Amino acid sequence: MARRLLNHSAALLLAAYLASPFVGAETLPAAAADEATAGLLRERALADSGAYKIVESLTTEVGARPAGSDADARAVAWAVAKFRALGYDKVYTEPVKFTAWRRLSESAEVIAPITQRLAVTTLGNSVGTNGPLDAEMVRFQDFEALQSAPADSVRGRIVLLTRRMERHRDGSGYARVLQMRSSAASLAATKGAVALLIRSLGTDDNRLPHTGSVNYAPGNAIPAAAISGPDADLLERLVQRTPSVRLRLNIATQTQADSTSYNVIGEITGQDAKPEIVMMSAHLDSWDLGTGAVDDGFGVALTMAAGALIKQLPQAPRRTIRVVLFANEENGFDGARAYAARDAGDLSRHYLAIESDWGAGRIYALRHPPQDAELTARLSRALAPLGITLDGAAGAPGPDLGFLAKAGVPWIQLAQDATDLFDHHHSANDTLDKIDPASLNQNVAAYTTFAWLAANTP
Repeated sequence: MARRLLNHSAALLLAAYLASPFVGAETLPAAAADEATAGLLRERALADSGAYKIVESLTTEVGARPAGSDADARAVAWAVAKFRALGYDKVYTEPVKFTAWRRLSESAEVIAPITQRLAVTTLGNSVGTNGPLDAEMVRFQDFEALQSAPADSVRGRIVLLTRRMERHRDGSGYARVLQMRSSAASLAATKGAVALLIRSLGTDDNRLPHTGSVNYAPGNAIPAAAISGPDADLLERLVQRTPSVRLRLNIATQTQADSTSYNVIGEITGQDAKPEIVMMSAHLDSWDLGTGAVDDGFGVALTMAAGALIKQLPQAPRRTIRVVLFANEENGFDGARAYAARDAGDLSRHYLAIESDWGAGRIYALRHPPQDAELTARLSRALAPLGITLDGAAGAPGPDLGFLAKAGVPWIQLAQDATDLFDHHHSANDTLDKIDPASLNQNVAAYTTFAWLAANTP
């Protein structure tokens, strides 16, 4: 009850603030006024940031939006319209070229010593099988075990990798199995394998397999797909009972070179003559199995909403706030690559950047804080009421922002609880019901606080 009263009082206070000239500008030092404003923005976001309506709109009106698809084009148009409706000062797109990939059909089954259909999903960028492919299966624990295997044990076979992903709050179990998906197909190809299957990179026990990208080394491309955890368990049990398990795999895919999508960008123009930028980012595309609610409709909605709350203030921030929705993160990071390749002078304008692409959990830690000790102290104070601490961990910029970080753009991380992210990541279970509105509002509160304080630090 006390928390609800606090939120209600804060909402009333902010409503009065938004309806009046800048409260406290004459009576408070600038730094204190900025922190007071950040606190009001934080409480307004917690009460109702508007972000849930945004992600509901995206997942209902557009849905799944794999890069290069008709739905991807609708998502770009949707994002432009939404930025404008939210009142951003400047809205524009930047073209991004890439090779689009799409799945056409897929099936997998055990044909000996029993018959059993398997729940399967083709990995992004995979080549097809050119009709049904029947072969004996050989099973290894993980990428390292395959690496050590003699070629004679692999040649002519379908390779299965079965290591289970571990559940961790920070999502670190993902990195430990990622090579199975990203690099094992080409490794298996060098040893003469005809196809690769992996246990889905997920922490769930559903028969809903998880997709994701495979990266081929030149000249070493074989069909690659993921099967559900329960089906991987079945195949492991069969291997224990018989020396020969045969599978049939049938995959059809298509690629289209020179496809075009767009980074969609919204800006709130800053007051300062020196055109520095505080950047918030997410990615607009998604895989085709679910509706891309968590990955990354959540990030799209929270960054859009955070900027919109700041735009409602009676005064502009000192620095420009830029929200970037990257194209084709899921299957190539092409939007981020294009953005990072822009003129070095333009990149040097970026004062501080942040990315949301790690699920829909609550934020619990500030990591890789700014070099400016005073800004770090301000952020720590303002984020503490949200349960966010400066925990000393190294942090990571995020999948897209990593390309900008390599180009010298300063960044911070607001680390999310990823305990259940990989229950639905890249699967048909990535749908709107996985988003908790209160957690989304907490994320918006954190990002709004970050953006306002970073944009107004001298």
